[in-house]
Amino acid sequence: MKISVIGCGYLGSVHAASLASVGHDVIGIDVDADKIDALSQGRSPIFEPDLPELLSEGIASGRLRFSTNMADARDAELHFIAVGTPQSAGAGSADLSYVDGAFDDLVPYLTEGDVVVGKSTVPVGTAVTHVADVEARGAHLVWNPEFLREGFAVKDTIRPDRLVYGVAYGDEYSVQKLNEVYATAIESGSPVIVTDFATAELVKVSANAFLATKISFINAMAEIAEVTGADVTKLADAIGHDNRIGRKFLNAGVGFGGGCLPKDIRAFTARAEELGRGESVAFLKEVDAINLRRRERVVELVTEELGGSVFQKKVAVLGLAFKPNSDDVRDSPALDVAVRLNGLGAKVVATDPEAIANSRALHPQLVYGTTDEALAGADAVVVVTEWPEYKQLDPAAVHEVVRTPIVIDARNCLDADAWADAGWEYAGLGRQVKNGRA
Repeated sequence: MKISVIGCGYLGSVHAASLASVGHDVIGIDVDADKIDALSQGRSPIFEPDLPELLSEGIASGRLRFSTNMADARDAELHFIAVGTPQSAGAGSADLSYVDGAFDDLVPYLTEGDVVVGKSTVPVGTAVTHVADVEARGAHLVWNPEFLREGFAVKDTIRPDRLVYGVAYGDEYSVQKLNEVYATAIESGSPVIVTDFATAELVKVSANAFLATKISFINAMAEIAEVTGADVTKLADAIGHDNRIGRKFLNAGVGFGGGCLPKDIRAFTARAEELGRGESVAFLKEVDAINLRRRERVVELVTEELGGSVFQKKVAVLGLAFKPNSDDVRDSPALDVAVRLNGLGAKVVATDPEAIANSRALHPQLVYGTTDEALAGADAVVVVTEWPEYKQLDPAAVHEVVRTPIVIDARNCLDADAWADAGWEYAGLGRQVKNGRA
């Protein structure tokens, strides 16, 4: 099928390349000329496993191309809107200017029988504000939320765990068209849920709200564990065996970040208040507050372990991205911890396998380096992103290069006993300090 993807950021670039990889003829369109130039050369604007290969293969095959000209979308049968919906400046609500702009620019090029597919995460009620303009051109509107996990985005696009279509009542035509787009996924067993616009819009934000709540719940338990002597990791293991609860997303630590969960729960809260149902999701404000407190707690732990002050102490911050297998530092707890420690006068040396460039663009005041440079002569080591290379560090070898063997495990991803046995003072979140130092 001939497909256009409007917006070539994280979502759009992955979606365009993935659809081309299963045989569709795709054009990606974005107003950012530098981004389009890079993509046209097969260079990914983000770090995402498997994406560079898909871009190169798609371009070489002729099935994938990129443009800054919306008129190039004219020949497509389906048009995916994949622009960002960032948090509004000074408010919790979603900024829909990119979505509105994408519709305004695309509508003049629609022809009868086209299908416009919203993929952007939007507040409930957004689709109905655009349906009249789309239908006036003889086209159809569908809302098809994305459920990508950074680090697994290609897999989640080609083999999604579910496909949700929000359509106008009786619009079987759009359902058929989307089924053709996703034929490979459907044949592989991905279930299709057909519903209305409002339900489709609510699916993504509801899922993110649930996941954020689960993370903040176990982090709240970590706060209790720290003052009672309990171990939150054992607690999570125990309650996670209950199949009504499950173990996934029950990992206490520095909390969630990135471009989805934080902004989405704030936007959901703001929209509920606009609808007069703010009390229904009022708990999400506490979910957000618990999450932000975890960053403060990591800084407190570092300060406590260094005798009450981090001033002029060298602190190695391992990790800057909000999660491993990503270079995304949007609302990253790891980067926030580095900035806070630096603000208290610590000599921070921060490192990350992929996110240094993005971090430097936001916070040029920080000192960045390799893992070896960060660890050399460090008074404390803070693991804030659970990259495999940090989890696999040899505590005995690292002991030889630091000044003081103190490690703060802000993701509870290290083997506490192994580090203590190697002579380290180990401190995790919701876990008791293990002092292996002589």
